[in-house]
Amino acid sequence: MRQAARCSSFVSLCLVHFFPLFISPAHASGERQLVAAINDYRAQPQRCEGRRVLVSTPLALKSNLALPVGYGGALRESLKDAGYQAVRVRSIRVIGAQDAEEAFDRLRSSYCAALLDNQFADIGVSRARNEWQVVLARPVLDAQLGDQRSANTTLLAQVNAARAKPRLCGRQRFAAARPLSWNTALGTAAQRHSRAMANGNYFAHRDSNGDLPADRAWDAGYRGRQIGENIAAGQGSPSQAMAGWLASPGHCANLMNPMFTQVGAAYFANARSDEGVYWTMLFGAP
Repeated sequence: MRQAARCSSFVSLCLVHFFPLFISPAHASGERQLVAAINDYRAQPQRCEGRRVLVSTPLALKSNLALPVGYGGALRESLKDAGYQAVRVRSIRVIGAQDAEEAFDRLRSSYCAALLDNQFADIGVSRARNEWQVVLARPVLDAQLGDQRSANTTLLAQVNAARAKPRLCGRQRFAAARPLSWNTALGTAAQRHSRAMANGNYFAHRDSNGDLPADRAWDAGYRGRQIGENIAAGQGSPSQAMAGWLASPGHCANLMNPMFTQVGAAYFANARSDEGVYWTMLFGAP
């Protein structure tokens, strides 16, 4: 059995403390007005800090990013417990704004770069009288990822595109290899391992039962003579997972190995795990 080397792309997290928040309908309306103003601002080209910024995508309002004003900390576990795992986050506090219009004017004046930053995808807003708390964030999992089936299709296309041309994996040269075909049993084994890593909050080829890739493939009904496995954690899209594997000599060698003819892959996300999302790709030769 050819065993892949372990590889993880750890994502830097800057997380903030979450507390339950209860707000009046009037305050809730003001918060929605502020988000609408920020998205209108992002929808048009702007000048910010001496440079021109093109149109930015709208921010999605997320209740689990609504930090109470003056939360006073940046505790990773609190935000994870609220169900949001971020790869990027920033909080901004505005004091003395009587309404959403005034809060927006102050934000635009002092924080235009943050408001227009396309690295942020989500927003949370809370208010206590004339104090406002704005949290801008991007989750670990790419919002455009889609469902598991579309991710599988993307992974298969990308691994075959990589195999379609010669490649240097570390010091080992590989000629172009024939494309892999999708195998349902390998896909099932990959899904089970990704789910187990995410829910068990670990990252390893050997699972909590002591099973290795060949064991999991066998349990899923695969009867091939050779198995290889790549795993990754923290990447928000198939492209990011593939880029990490191709940059790692051992994982790249699995991807290019001409003896492999079949593949199955899957991801599983759990916002309360350390890495947020876990990927598994299993290769086989019948």
